[in-house]
Amino acid sequence: MGIYLNPGNGLFSEAVNSDIYVDKSMLIDLTNKCLRKTNKHICISRPRRFGKSMAANMLAAYYSRGCDSRDLFKDLKITETENFEKYLNKYNVLKFDVRGFASKASGGKEMTEKLIKSLKRDLLKVYGNMDFPEDYSLEEMLGEIYDEHRVPFVFIIDEWDCAFRVFKNDTEGQKYYLDFLRDLLKDKEYVALDYATGIFPVKKYGEHSALNMYHEYTMTSQKRFAEYTGFTDKEVQMLCGEDTDMLEELKRWYDGYKVDNNEIYNPNSVVQAITEKSFDNYWTKTETFEALKDYIQLDMDGLRDSVIKMISGERIHVNTEKFQNDMTSFKSADDVLTLLIHLGYLTYDRNTSEAWIPNKEVRQEFINCIEDGGWEEVMYSIRKSDDLLKATLSLDERKVADIVEEIHRQNSSVIAYNNELSLSVTLSLAYYSARKQYEIIREFPSGDGFADLAFIPRKGMNVPAMVIELKYDKTAEGAISQIKNKNYTEKLKAFSGELLLVGINYDKENKMHECLIEKIIK
Repeated sequence: MGIYLNPGNGLFSEAVNSDIYVDKSMLIDLTNKCLRKTNKHICISRPRRFGKSMAANMLAAYYSRGCDSRDLFKDLKITETENFEKYLNKYNVLKFDVRGFASKASGGKEMTEKLIKSLKRDLLKVYGNMDFPEDYSLEEMLGEIYDEHRVPFVFIIDEWDCAFRVFKNDTEGQKYYLDFLRDLLKDKEYVALDYATGIFPVKKYGEHSALNMYHEYTMTSQKRFAEYTGFTDKEVQMLCGEDTDMLEELKRWYDGYKVDNNEIYNPNSVVQAITEKSFDNYWTKTETFEALKDYIQLDMDGLRDSVIKMISGERIHVNTEKFQNDMTSFKSADDVLTLLIHLGYLTYDRNTSEAWIPNKEVRQEFINCIEDGGWEEVMYSIRKSDDLLKATLSLDERKVADIVEEIHRQNSSVIAYNNELSLSVTLSLAYYSARKQYEIIREFPSGDGFADLAFIPRKGMNVPAMVIELKYDKTAEGAISQIKNKNYTEKLKAFSGELLLVGINYDKENKMHECLIEKIIK
């Protein structure tokens, strides 16, 4: 047993004994099925504070010969599987967190050399009697140990991609580190399992992966590992018990990550919100927003427009395939947006190739980033949104039209007004503050079609439901008629009290907006 070789189970014990612990032990069942097989190289990438280190500590506690973890796992789901006892504490485990070495180095090569030196030192503490030649490489030592003792190694590499985040421009150092990992792990009989975690997928050079032995599971495609990316809806419901109000707020603040067919919550934020009994931006406080700010300010064609659409609640198409899996090789807006997906600032549906801002916590981070300058027209819209909502609820048609018109003028250089979709983006941005009281749904399916915007009151909010229909070069009266004729209010009948029908038209020739509001008392 050493610092890196066959670590104990203390770190995982701390997690299991915490006030809030969600059982993710069935992850072990997936890794057990990969032991000593061609798919034994697994690379899991997900954002910071999404449980990567906890999973790494759990796997080390399960496989390590340096501890007895039977009692630690006795109440967890993994004990119900047939192979639980077979692999429990049966392997030599080499577990290391690359961050610790990066923080003490000036570049990728020095980091790698410090890592090699530390791993060798740990091996010599246990296997020093084998009298290795002084010039033996790490992989030669591991090969000889395996030949002598026939106990294979499980490698658990936490923050494997740290070199690409800390030493962003050190290309030679990065290649030196990748060559080390390839020589250490690829085609080696002593490897029973290779489990690497990080934020980025494996680095690409051109169209090729530098470590092509890995089976990768990323924020664009987690596949069978999807439910282990964060907390599932079912798990959060269990944490909330009968408290439906807390569940609804947790969903609004921290849910929204689309991981294959799973809805995933940010686990760190959920735990802190329940512990502190307060909803706040916990995840975004773990790192300065300067990183996000730097990326969304990049001069990439279409990037600014995409950010505005997402802040307003829209989804945008993103091609994630060309991203080079680092923080510097950007050739298009899609590359920047793909980076933000991996960092957790956006979520992604691989079935539709669409990305969007997942929840209130992250959306506020975007607002923080644009407040400091360069996005004045967008911030103007957001600041006017309280006035617009108040005017709408007061049935002040003229004021609604005037505010929308002013917001349009402010944003005309950013959002081209050429169809109802552009008008919809502007309106979604203009009603930004309404999200406190409403769930806003664009293209809301109801009756015989889709309403442009539906405003559904959140639980406990004493406000009327609203349907807004938009027209371009037509009439506001025609918009109201369409709401009625196509029965767009059908799915809003469950809401008692008042219902507002809002029609807004933009006349391209005179560049004027017209608004009609009709109140229905049910």
